[in-house]
Amino acid sequence: MRSWSRLLALGLLLFTGPSAEAQPKLGPDGDSLVARGEYLARAGDCIACHTAPEGRIFAGGRAMPTPFGTLYSSNITSDRDTGIGKWTAEDFYKAMHYGRFPDGGLMYPAMPFASYTKVTRTDTDAIFAYLKSIPPVNQRNREHDLRFPYSNRQLILGWRTLYFSEGEFKPDPTKSAEWNRGAYLVEGLGHCGMCHSPINALGGTSQSEAFKGGLIPMQNWYAPSLTSNREAGLGDWSIKDITDLLQTGVSMRGVVYGPMAEVVHNSLQYLNDEDTRAMAVYLKSIAEPSPPPPASSRLPTAESSLLISLGKTVYDKHCANCHGTQGEGKPPHWPPLANNQSIEMQSAVNPIRMVLNGGYPPGTKGNPMPYGMPPFAGLLSDNEIAAVVSYIRTAWGNRGTPVSAREANELRSAPLN
Repeated sequence: MRSWSRLLALGLLLFTGPSAEAQPKLGPDGDSLVARGEYLARAGDCIACHTAPEGRIFAGGRAMPTPFGTLYSSNITSDRDTGIGKWTAEDFYKAMHYGRFPDGGLMYPAMPFASYTKVTRTDTDAIFAYLKSIPPVNQRNREHDLRFPYSNRQLILGWRTLYFSEGEFKPDPTKSAEWNRGAYLVEGLGHCGMCHSPINALGGTSQSEAFKGGLIPMQNWYAPSLTSNREAGLGDWSIKDITDLLQTGVSMRGVVYGPMAEVVHNSLQYLNDEDTRAMAVYLKSIAEPSPPPPASSRLPTAESSLLISLGKTVYDKHCANCHGTQGEGKPPHWPPLANNQSIEMQSAVNPIRMVLNGGYPPGTKGNPMPYGMPPFAGLLSDNEIAAVVSYIRTAWGNRGTPVSAREANELRSAPLN
């Protein structure tokens, strides 16, 4: 048994362009404006939203469920009738920097303009040049399916007042050029805060909560905090372990699955070594060392004891062969479960989903044939799922809390995408 995620059919089908091995990592300067724009579009992971599963590249139409209804991504190919073929570079900059259409209309914040506003005009123009080079696809944008009153775009004005701060990235003069480059990529083009920050009932995140983790709406995955070493904070990781994880999806300290595997597959594996290292330097710097809190079970003691006893039986039978009898794992392909900060997080959503659905890390140039974990949803009952997750969260010195069969049952029917 491996760490937590899902079957990544969607993530593996999303990319329809050339393989990573076929594409050189040109770097942010590239050898032409279009090549530079392609590199930056990769860094911005534009393909993830603007290409539907099995759809034409950048033709849009991908459904994005939200608590307010379903949004559909737009066609950003060079088609003049249904894409952005009639847009100017200024129009594109307005979309990226201000979140507005050429006619001044307001974009829904599913388009991460709150992050893209940090992108420089030079980089924005390069991305636009690349998109204009994409073969046109005549595919009309699908109307959003939002509940009233969220279908009224004027409500976005209130959201923007509360949560949108327009402005290009300003380097911190007290930090190194490498740190600032990493901050630019993480906060701006990479828009990592879109997932790794808590989202409130209005669909916004306060600046003080940036990168502190939260449940990804409608996807039933938890994006862990990047600032807390109790979760995904990388403060005690080496730079090499971080860069390995970003570029290949696996490292001696962990493996990526679920939505993050899509990010590595579509975007991060294409970044050059300098930019990957810059991101690692920045991510390591924002982590806040803190000791884990004492475990406190939400379940009655007797129930917890029975679950953990059953969990050891399930673990020894189904999991120990890969992850070790003491949770030591066989890094990098079978991650350790003992002393694993991701196992001990307050939210148990990800480990439950991994046991239920199984999955693969992304196929990348650095790890072209990843090892996977089989799903156990059809083999184990809700009680057994809860038991084995409770066991790995509390065994070998781990300080997580037990989970209930109800929690396992609620996630059993969660969509895989």
